[in-house]
Amino acid sequence: MHEISEDNFEQARITPRLIESLYTEAMLLADEARAYFDREGREERTQLDPFVRVGFACESLKVTTRIMHIVAWLLTQRAVESGEIPHSAGKRPERRLGQASDSDEAVVIQLPPAAQRLVNASADLYARVKRLDEDCVQAAPLPSPARALMGRLERDLLNR
Repeated sequence: MHEISEDNFEQARITPRLIESLYTEAMLLADEARAYFDREGREERTQLDPFVRVGFACESLKVTTRIMHIVAWLLTQRAVESGEIPHSAGKRPERRLGQASDSDEAVVIQLPPAAQRLVNASADLYARVKRLDEDCVQAAPLPSPARALMGRLERDLLNR
């Protein structure tokens, strides 16, 4: 029976093609969000109730934060794939997907349709990448204390 190593298991789940596809999607979304919030979103924001305007600003920051976390995670995955970073280092907490705040649905439904679409698209992309990030960590088998002991015994016997 062919045993799949931890690294091969991850490569089967997260392929370079998937990384590139998600990276392209994230960069397109980032460009679209920047264009919207810098231009037409500004005009739409001025027509909103003052409390909704604050919600608009908060949600635009959440969109930006989600996309930044996604892009950083995907760049880490690229580095792992290219061998710049070992697979094990790619799982360290500081290399994992950053925590992004959830949107407030009560606020989102009050936003202009274009803003709602960007909020929902960023939340959807973040959720998909988060599942991949969590799968990477869960895919790692826990070290077996028995195997560690056997390894130490074997090393001790060889060093005698």
